[in-house]
Amino acid sequence: MAEKPENDSAPAQQAPQVQMKVLGQFVRDLSFENVMAQKGASGEVQPDISVQVNLDAKKRKPDNQYEVMIKLNIESKAKGMDDVLFLMEIEYVGIFHVAGVPDDQLHPFLLIECPRMLFPFLRRIVSDVTRDGGYPPLNLDNIDFVALYRSELARRQAAQGEAPANA
Repeated sequence: MAEKPENDSAPAQQAPQVQMKVLGQFVRDLSFENVMAQKGASGEVQPDISVQVNLDAKKRKPDNQYEVMIKLNIESKAKGMDDVLFLMEIEYVGIFHVAGVPDDQLHPFLLIECPRMLFPFLRRIVSDVTRDGGYPPLNLDNIDFVALYRSELARRQAAQGEAPANA
């Protein structure tokens, strides 16, 4: 007696396999303003650092290609004072080939998974630039891209909810 496979149609019902490849990555824009050095200030200061993160993704011409950008605005001030030590802005871009992701999941995939792939490279650049600027290397904490995505969705929903009331 031959055994039958339990589910002959299983391969046809499986979800498509998600494929992601990094085709390229680069610094699109970088600005580092060493304010403290320009003023000629010296001495020991404790830095107070603020980091703002913005994400963007857009479709490119070839099928299944997307451009994902992480933009960081970093400001370092002397703790307890308004003296700016340095300002840094960087736009870091990755070009990705993404296939097999359902349309309803593509947006979060591009703004969560792709930035996770780029972030270690961006972190190293920030560390090198701040060190080369005469400061201790700034080692950025990990960014929770899921939380960042959810907060942006909540912000957009709140903005849409308020828009009709103002009209």
